[in-house]
Amino acid sequence: MQDTYDLIIIGAGPIGLACGIEAQKAGLRYLIIEKGCLVNSLYHYPLNMTFFSTSDRLEIGGVPFVSHQPKPNRAEALEYFRRVATSWELNVHLYEEVLSVTHADNGNHHTVTTPKAQYNTKALVLSLGFYDRPYLLNVPGEDLPKVKHYYDEPHPYFAQKIVVVGAANSAVDVALETWRKGAEVTMVIRENGIRDSVKYWVKPDIENRIQEGSIKAYFHSTVKAITPHAVQIITPEGEVLVENDFVLAMTGYEPPFAFMRDMGIAFQDDAFHTPVYNEETMETNVPGLYLAGVVCGGLKTNKWFIENSRVHAEMIVTHLQKAKKAAQ
Repeated sequence: MQDTYDLIIIGAGPIGLACGIEAQKAGLRYLIIEKGCLVNSLYHYPLNMTFFSTSDRLEIGGVPFVSHQPKPNRAEALEYFRRVATSWELNVHLYEEVLSVTHADNGNHHTVTTPKAQYNTKALVLSLGFYDRPYLLNVPGEDLPKVKHYYDEPHPYFAQKIVVVGAANSAVDVALETWRKGAEVTMVIRENGIRDSVKYWVKPDIENRIQEGSIKAYFHSTVKAITPHAVQIITPEGEVLVENDFVLAMTGYEPPFAFMRDMGIAFQDDAFHTPVYNEETMETNVPGLYLAGVVCGGLKTNKWFIENSRVHAEMIVTHLQKAKKAAQ
């Protein structure tokens, strides 16, 4: 039987790294496992994205985060978290997807299986992002190459007819950026307007562009079908056919519910499908299995950010140390 870790952390995002740092400070034998690259979710952000938060609020492990502007961009964040991993010499296995997790001995033993190995651990932290599971439109033509669920930069859409689906921050940013770089933009929005959750300094901008007609918007509307050269839209006034080159479906992303259920995690009976966990220790209904970061919010993916969930790492390791002392 292989040696047993004190803690395995699934997910090498900022909060997963913070959990590794706290485990290292506590002298625990730990491992961080990540199916993609370091801070994989941040890597998939748009190339020119700027964070909502100032750099000091994104710091972990006492490593200073210095950016050119008060609010850092994606490139600066990637550089920072590489430096964090290097400075702390974190034990991270990248590009190693977790296939299954089993529990035994009343939560005192867990087995984590990947394509490369099988690991044993006394405790687990699930610290996953959700950028690899987009909500689909589930309409004919969604599998066409012109349909994108991810956005990186505006240049490819210059002089193209773009349909942007959605009314939250991502959709608004995409609509404004592509329009400013020469795209003809049409928005398809299920609600009666731009969401109130959109950044306060951006919301008037998009509303003014719509009001003046620079960006066309269909409210209370949905996409019915997509063809190589058009999009069929259901509006309150009837169906509309819009000539189109690209569809950017900024419809949000789904948390890894199936993976969590397979691990035995229970969920509350609420609108957000919030997972069950102890808010003081971050331990789930499965003994020895903890949650950290955005995964704690279920469908409410805008509840937890780096700045307000960094503390989860300390809470988890503190609870592990107390349980260890109690068992001695």
